[in-house]
Amino acid sequence: MKIVIADDHAIVRSGFSMILNYQEDMEVIGLAADGIEAYQMVSKHQPDILLLDLSMPPGESGLIATGKIKEDFPETKILILTMHDDEEYLFHVLKNGASGYMLKNAPDEELLLAVRTIHSGGTYIHPKMATSLVREFISKDSSQKNADPFELLTKREIEVLPLIAKGYGNKEIAQKLFISVKTVEAHKAKIMEKLELKSRPEIVEYALKKKLLNF
Repeated sequence: MKIVIADDHAIVRSGFSMILNYQEDMEVIGLAADGIEAYQMVSKHQPDILLLDLSMPPGESGLIATGKIKEDFPETKILILTMHDDEEYLFHVLKNGASGYMLKNAPDEELLLAVRTIHSGGTYIHPKMATSLVREFISKDSSQKNADPFELLTKREIEVLPLIAKGYGNKEIAQKLFISVKTVEAHKAKIMEKLELKSRPEIVEYALKKKLLNF
């Protein structure tokens, strides 16, 4: 199986490459340092699997990159890597098309198991995170009234939100996402309505709380 690794730490990329290349059925064919490079590598090599770090400053986050890559290259399976058990993002990356979610400090055997599991068409979630996912699913009210408003955001709105928080204007956001200014304005209005935010400072505070500006 052909694999691309995207992580902003060179030592992590090297370590994972050594582990994977040592396997007879695996070959690392590309490395990337952020979401933008990850997209470019997938576009160039069309790998079977992409190991994608959730937190990669600067550049696009793993959350945004997951959605874009799965939309344009659905055959590439994505295994999300993270240093933290970010329960809030587990649901979103799976909804955006990721096939797996595991912690970076997991043993080598778990990494290999996760890669082989998603390559065979399955879904791999770190056991601790799987328990949290089941617990959240059971406790989740069928009505959206009790849902976390963040879960109501669309993929595009999740892309627009951190850009607004970082201070980009509507025109700059439109250029970055290749959409019209009017579309940006519409997304911004929907975001503020869904999250019940009234100003940019409130958007910044919300983005910081959700850790959208940390990667």
